[in-house]
Amino acid sequence: MRIDILTVLPEMVGQALGHSIIKRAIEAGRIEINVVNIRDFATGRHHMTDDTPCGGGGGMIMMIDPIAAALVSLPRLAAAPRVLLTDPQGELFTQAKARKWAQEEHIVLLCGHYEGVDERVREHLVTESVSIGDYVLTGGELPALVIADALTRLQPGALGDEYAPENDSFAGELLEFPHYTRPRIFRGWEAPQILFSGHHALITRWRRWHQLQRTRAWRPDIWARFSPSVEDLKLLDETEPAITDPNR
Repeated sequence: MRIDILTVLPEMVGQALGHSIIKRAIEAGRIEINVVNIRDFATGRHHMTDDTPCGGGGGMIMMIDPIAAALVSLPRLAAAPRVLLTDPQGELFTQAKARKWAQEEHIVLLCGHYEGVDERVREHLVTESVSIGDYVLTGGELPALVIADALTRLQPGALGDEYAPENDSFAGELLEFPHYTRPRIFRGWEAPQILFSGHHALITRWRRWHQLQRTRAWRPDIWARFSPSVEDLKLLDETEPAITDPNR
C-alpha cells in the first residue's frame, strides 16, 4: 500500500514517520509513505499556498492551484486513488473505515490548514473529507498521521503478529479488557489474582465481563450498536468473576 501525505508542514509529518511501528513497517516494505510539500507546487517568488477569502472575512484559505498541481504530480498506482481531505466537516474516522481503506492500493491524505481550503478542492479534487473528532486543531497534519498509523497497523505483517490487529480495541465490537504486567504488586496495588490462577476459562470470562462493563459504562454510543448475546446478558448480571484459591 502507498500513502501520500500532502502538507505545508512536511518536517512535522516526516519526523513522526521515523518512529515505532510505522518506521518498522516502512523499512520492512509493508507500506510506502511519502510526504509531499505543497509549497513546492506554489507559484510566485514567495511560494504562497494561502490567500485571503473572497468576499472578505478573517483567516487565510489554502489555494486550489498548488494543491491541484501537487495531486497531478503523484504516480497513479490506481485508476482513481482515494483522496482524503482531513477536515472537521468530514465524516468521523472509525476502525471500520480504517479496515476498508487499508485494502486499497493507494491513499492520498491532503492536510487541511489555516481557515480551510478553497471549496473547489472539496468539490472536485478529493474523494471525501474525514475528521478524527469534534474538536479544533491547528492543521490536518496530526489527523493525517492518525489515519496513516491506523492503516499501517492493518497491513499484513506490520505488527509482527498477524493476529494482533484483531485484538485491538475497536477491532471488534467492544472495548478491550484491562491488562496487567509485572510486578504483581506495586505500591500496594495488586494485579487481579485471577490472572495468575492458570484457570483459562475463568480468565476468559473475567475479560469478557470487563469488556461488556467498560463498553456499556464508558462508550454508550458503541454499546447502542452492540447486540449482546444471551450469555453476555447473563454475565452482566453477575458480579466480577474472581478466584480466591491461588492453587485452584
